[in-house]
Amino acid sequence: MKKLLSAILAVLMIVSLAACTKPVEPDKPAEEGKVFNLWTWNDEFWGFLVKYYADEKVDDFTVKKGDVTIKRTTYVSDNMAYQDALDAALLAQSTAAADDKVDMFLAEADYIIKYTNSDVTADVKAMGVTDFSNTYQYTVQAASDANGVVKGVSFQCCPSALIYRRSIAKAVLGTDDPTEVQSKLDSWAKFDAVAADAKAAGYYMIATPMDTYRVFSNNVSSAWVEGGKLNFDARISEWMDHAEKYVAEGYAANASGVWDAEKTNEMFATGKSMCFFGPAWYFNFCMGNAQDPEKGCFGDWAICKGPEAHFWGGTWMLAASGTDNPTMVADIMNTFINNADVCEKLVRNEAQFSNNQIINNKLAADTSYGNDFLGGQNDVTVFAELAKDIRFEHITPYDQGCNEGLQKYFQEFLKGEVTKDTAIANFKDYIKTAYPSVTVE
Repeated sequence: MKKLLSAILAVLMIVSLAACTKPVEPDKPAEEGKVFNLWTWNDEFWGFLVKYYADEKVDDFTVKKGDVTIKRTTYVSDNMAYQDALDAALLAQSTAAADDKVDMFLAEADYIIKYTNSDVTADVKAMGVTDFSNTYQYTVQAASDANGVVKGVSFQCCPSALIYRRSIAKAVLGTDDPTEVQSKLDSWAKFDAVAADAKAAGYYMIATPMDTYRVFSNNVSSAWVEGGKLNFDARISEWMDHAEKYVAEGYAANASGVWDAEKTNEMFATGKSMCFFGPAWYFNFCMGNAQDPEKGCFGDWAICKGPEAHFWGGTWMLAASGTDNPTMVADIMNTFINNADVCEKLVRNEAQFSNNQIINNKLAADTSYGNDFLGGQNDVTVFAELAKDIRFEHITPYDQGCNEGLQKYFQEFLKGEVTKDTAIANFKDYIKTAYPSVTVE
């Protein structure tokens, strides 16, 4: 019996040791979805995704990446239509079928904090987006919540410049050299004085006062809504006076909107307006008339800082909470901020100013690089310098409605359709309706 018990104990010890030394199998990663849903308001980023990320384009709204189908849902941003539709989709996120869940969506500077400071967006560092060393700090700040949790990234940096017609600058200023032009337009006092000279020479300083709006609004010292109340910063009031003056004095070609044909027609070769304002994305997505092969004036442009440093817009990719494709969310984000080849192609091929400082600084220092649309000028050099002065502050979730609403209703006054007081009253009524929680006095 003793021998039998000893044998049994020996077997049990061997079995026990074998169990202890058996390798532990790692947890299998959760299987990710085969449909990736991206929400956008225009074609810009989608076009870059098709060119530089997707394996195959299926149609205008669908591409393939490996065995995953990427679909986009697009609504126009006018009158906050995109936000309204997106909000409804995010509200239904928890109960939506896996293939219908929002995985990633785009947001602009004017309303990004509405989403970053909400639980509808998720921590991208936890998904694998951890290297922000090459990005511009304000783009990370803009995509972070109040506790510093990063919810997304931007594929672009958007310092905005004064874009001017070389031929008109020569006629008005006697030079089209960017350094010399900047010295003559580096303050609003000088800008206004040249506007009078331009008029005397048969030209307009700007196509529309709406073009200067972002220069003023981006340099405010207070927010549109403070303490729950609608607030008119001094710089907003200054823009209103400036706009009124430019229409009254004939320094602006018209009082059209930022995207109106009346304004963009001034970009044809027959246009008489010297100055426009915009970031790098403006060349490709807003200046098509200037690039028209028959009626345009390709190459007859240059850029400089202008009266004040400012930025305009920017598109951020935000991770939607509840996505079943976190790996692809991270992969797309990392591609557009840290893949050197893709970032350089955005600059060289798409006239973008990338969100990768290493690439931008490389091209800024490249004496052989130039933008043909700008007559060979190295615009990256200018934008790299302007990017140092970008201020992302005094931002509220109400900025899109306030910025677009003021321009819309003040434009009616500039066109002579209503009085100034009526225009302001109409704007305030609009804010009351658009944002019932905001107190309007």
